[in-house]
Amino acid sequence: MEGFTSGKGAADAPEELKTGTTTVGIVADGGVVLATDRRASLGGRFVSNKNAEKILEVHPTAAITISGGVGAGQTFAKQVRAQSSLYETRRGEDMSMDALAQAAANSIRGMRVVPLLGGVDASGPRLFSLDPAGGLMEDTYGATGSGMQLAYGLLEQEFEEGLSMDEAVDVATRAVEAASARDTASGNGAMVARITAEGIDIEGFDEEEI
Repeated sequence: MEGFTSGKGAADAPEELKTGTTTVGIVADGGVVLATDRRASLGGRFVSNKNAEKILEVHPTAAITISGGVGAGQTFAKQVRAQSSLYETRRGEDMSMDALAQAAANSIRGMRVVPLLGGVDASGPRLFSLDPAGGLMEDTYGATGSGMQLAYGLLEQEFEEGLSMDEAVDVATRAVEAASARDTASGNGAMVARITAEGIDIEGFDEEEI
């Protein structure tokens, strides 16, 4: 499969969607790896925060990355969490990734955020890209944000089916590092989430560690 291009070349996108970040998602053997940089910026010209949290849990076995407006991303995550909780309370069963992805696509309409959604259900690890119009695409790897073209350059070369979780973490962090080297709106290390059927483990890395 060829990875997502959500947001690529969006010259008429709202300003918040043009400003900075790099987020990456990879489907691995037994789980999903999400990785982002940790820099928050204003228009890509001023660093407003060097330890921004851009991976947010929306379900015990699913999380999103934030690319775009921080407030919009946080609001979107809260809405998806509420949707998943309501779904499972009413039905008495775990929410599938298909149902979660569709709920996320319905919730995101009109929001200035372009996230990746990764998670694991009974069918295995899944990765989706969403856009502000409610568009939804599934693939085995993807990237969003101002550094996405640089990240894709490495992903296209290094991704292969059946990567172990450790191998996927290595590829994802190197993709973020590659983007951070040239994209002024990305940087200050990386945040990485390992998502498996057992849950989500999120950790941060300084620039020297990636």
